[in-house]
Amino acid sequence: MNEQRTIAYFSMEIGLDPAMPTYSGGLGVLAGDTIRSAADLKVPIVAVTLLHRKGYFHQRLDARGWQKEEPAEWIIEDFLKEMLPKTSVMIEGRTVQLRSWKYEVKGIGGFKVPVYFLDADLPENSEWDRKLTDFLYGGDQHYRLCQEIILGIGGIRILRVLGYDHIERVHMNEGHSSLLTLELLDEEAKRAGRKSITRDDIEAVREKCIFTTHTPVPAGHDQFPLDLVNRVLEHREVIFEMRDTFCCEGILNMTYLALNLSRYINGVAKKHGEVSRLMFAGYTVDAITNGVHAATWVSGPFQKLFDRYIPEWRQDNFSFRYALSIPKDEIWKAHKQVKKRLIHQVNSETGGEMDVDVLTIGFARRATTYKRWDLLFKDIERLKSISSRAGSFQVIYAGKAHPQDQGGKELIKRIFQAKEQLRPDVKIAYIENYDME
Repeated sequence: MNEQRTIAYFSMEIGLDPAMPTYSGGLGVLAGDTIRSAADLKVPIVAVTLLHRKGYFHQRLDARGWQKEEPAEWIIEDFLKEMLPKTSVMIEGRTVQLRSWKYEVKGIGGFKVPVYFLDADLPENSEWDRKLTDFLYGGDQHYRLCQEIILGIGGIRILRVLGYDHIERVHMNEGHSSLLTLELLDEEAKRAGRKSITRDDIEAVREKCIFTTHTPVPAGHDQFPLDLVNRVLEHREVIFEMRDTFCCEGILNMTYLALNLSRYINGVAKKHGEVSRLMFAGYTVDAITNGVHAATWVSGPFQKLFDRYIPEWRQDNFSFRYALSIPKDEIWKAHKQVKKRLIHQVNSETGGEMDVDVLTIGFARRATTYKRWDLLFKDIERLKSISSRAGSFQVIYAGKAHPQDQGGKELIKRIFQAKEQLRPDVKIAYIENYDME
């Protein structure tokens, strides 16, 4: 089966099961949905990510809305199968051993897509190295660069030792895995009997790689100073010899590394494609609007409704166009069932007073300043006026701020402050520890 896989998909996070805290938000959920869809469509793909033994984090909010983080540990063996053989990477001149754990995503027709989770928690490694695959987006720049070496370089190596020797395309979901291009370059040089990298090797690797960029602001793109890269990375001589390909203004920019070594680049919405072409002038950035895996996210009542009126909807999402023919009263009935369940869960978790018969607005995203969480509360008095004149409405918020993102944490506090300012005119609830469920 391994020789039949021709596509490798790399992502720092992949959301596959609510009980597996191997994702932080939209990037991971999209990755999970991409893999589920690939399984349904029988795409010959294999996926690689990191294990994240202690997850992203478990979010706790105090009465003022200040976020505190706790490890989100899980029992690996309940979900994944340990694989042999192992591989290794060089970090700061020492060998770090890696193993992988396998999870299989089964498509609607029974086709399976293997997902490999890289793990450095081995007795052969030092105590510090064993923790490199513990936390998703954890630690400082040093920790992050080490993680990205494991994901990119270690990811290609684990595929090779597992027998995936016929990979024709490598898809990087964001720039975290772009160091895989260095390993591919090394493979090309060795195949030609050389130790040095040539322009022919670069073109060969570029032909294999595809890159999806997600973040429309500079802060969302990993960058590492060259003195850190020189200390940590095994392939540092390639970086310095070909700075025009790998570097930008004295730093290793993971996004530019992926841009320079990919034959196809896409953003995740039409507008995002436009913004990306402005951010990355000189690069051709296409746009493919993010989608979801419908069978995963359609609620129970609507699944029953679609099964009755559009029996092929799981196999053929284009058949959703026939939803226009479903009687509107049945759609409204299913909607009310789902909304009642949502409001009950929100009230149970928050001790809130949400009303099932009131217009409800949901906002669930990562808490960071560029997502403009508090835009709704720019004019508190106007919101109160809208509620009194046009009709009642209520708002449900959810999302985590990165542990080091103080601005994101302040945004969550701002929501809690607005909640008190708007009481009783507009009800606001905040769901703690938002996840796939």
